[in-house]
Amino acid sequence: MSATRVLAAVLLPASLAMAGCGDVNAALKELADARHLAGDLQVAFTKATDASNRAVMADTDPASVAYAQEADAEKRAVHDAIGRLRPLLEALRFSDETRILNEFEGRFGDYEKLDRQILDLAVENTNLKAQRLSFDAGQAAADAFRDALLALHGTGDAWRLRATTAGALAAVREIQVLQAPHIADPDDASMTSIETRMKTEEKAARDALAALPGLIDPASRPTLATATAELDRFMDVNGRIVALSRRNTNVRSLALSLNQKQQVIPPCQQSLSTLREALARRGYPKGRWGA
Repeated sequence: MSATRVLAAVLLPASLAMAGCGDVNAALKELADARHLAGDLQVAFTKATDASNRAVMADTDPASVAYAQEADAEKRAVHDAIGRLRPLLEALRFSDETRILNEFEGRFGDYEKLDRQILDLAVENTNLKAQRLSFDAGQAAADAFRDALLALHGTGDAWRLRATTAGALAAVREIQVLQAPHIADPDDASMTSIETRMKTEEKAARDALAALPGLIDPASRPTLATATAELDRFMDVNGRIVALSRRNTNVRSLALSLNQKQQVIPPCQQSLSTLREALARRGYPKGRWGA
């Protein structure tokens, strides 16, 4: 046996020598590659969790989708790093590090299942879409209803006409006010209560419209028909808002991200830290190889 091989057998830890690494430089390179991959693994996992969080918090559909795709790409990078690191650890016969890697892989599987659910909900953005409907189409329909009511002309009982139209408009405005808490509410029973109040206000608005034919002049009847059509349009938009709000995907994804997800991330991080620490101890601490 050459002097170099003898020296390698003496200096290399037993785990490396038993692996049959005849060249100390090759063994050192494998160890360096393992450490590098463990670092890549930790970085990719951190990027995956950050991108997932951004997908949940994004305020536009394109941003949610882009961040969700970024999170998926980083999770694929995690799997790639695991696939390249495991053969190195097995070749080096690092049984403890292999066990830690397997532990992380199992914990990462739990993380992935939950994160898939979170991302699928986040990209639907139903609460955000409901909010936009409320601010845009809902507001436009409510304002058009108001304008039609204000254009009505009475037959002489002006105060009664004003009181009736004001009551109809107030009912619609109350429904608008109720949309925001419905969109934000995570509780089904609470949303049902809000919807009941909406139906009560809708009835008040329609009852007011039903009382208007006897208070307006014949020339205002087409305008009253317009007001009725705008109320129908507003209630149609409100129904779409309620349906989207009921899905609650933004609220649910945020709740999962803030609660269950925070229970599966730390164990993954702990496994990765333990793995890197174990690999760091392999080498020449204080001038000698670690076992």
